[in-house]
Amino acid sequence: MDFDVFAKDCPSRSVLEHLTGRWGVLTLAGLRKGPARFNALRRRIDGVSEKMLAQTLQALERDGFVRREVLAAMPPSVNYSLTDLGETTADHLLALIGHVEAHMPAVLEARATASR
Repeated sequence: MDFDVFAKDCPSRSVLEHLTGRWGVLTLAGLRKGPARFNALRRRIDGVSEKMLAQTLQALERDGFVRREVLAAMPPSVNYSLTDLGETTADHLLALIGHVEAHMPAVLEARATASR
């Protein structure tokens, strides 16, 4: 089967939406530093609500990028980590993040010019 993200009914389109939404990118990038519990990940991703992080983690787990592990402890706790697919995907997203951060002076200059 061939996949084409430009075709409206292609399942790759919803996966791309899960990955490239603001919280998907930051969640994968945040987990690339290693496994994390929910609240630690929420602190790492400044500004994400509990609801949005939970929804993002569920979507990324469903798509095979994130692994959810319930730890046998009292009280029970959950660790989130990247699957192999999640790790390679996060590497690509981190490259994009690095590219954007490195070119922010040019972006800010373009914004200033456009607002004149």
